[in-house]
Amino acid sequence: MDYRKLNSPLNTVTWDTEKLAEPTGNVYESIMIVAKRANQISKDMKEELSKKLQEFASYTDNLEEVFENREQIEISRFYERLPKPTSIAATEFTDNKVYYRNPAKDILRED
Repeated sequence: MDYRKLNSPLNTVTWDTEKLAEPTGNVYESIMIVAKRANQISKDMKEELSKKLQEFASYTDNLEEVFENREQIEISRFYERLPKPTSIAATEFTDNKVYYRNPAKDILRED
C-alpha cells in the first residue's frame, strides 16, 4: 500500500456516527469492520517496516559499537508521521473502499 497517497487525517477526528452507520445500518457493526480493517493495516505496516529495517540490522554482539544509521532513522520517522491505522480504516470505510460481509445476515437471507 502506498501510504504517501492517503488522504486520512493525521490528527484526532470526531467521526459522525450516522455516516459510519450508513453502509451497514448498524453503528456497532460498522465500528467492528473498521477495527478489523485497522488491525489488518497495522499488521501490514509493521511487516513492511520490519522488512525495511531488517536491511540495516547488524549481527555483531559488540556492545561498544553503538552507531546511528541516518537512513534507518528516516525510515522510522516516516512511519511515525503516517496517519494511524484506525484513521486510515475509517477513511477507507466511509469512502466505500472496504469489502465486508456478514455471514449471519447471509444465512438469514437464504432462508
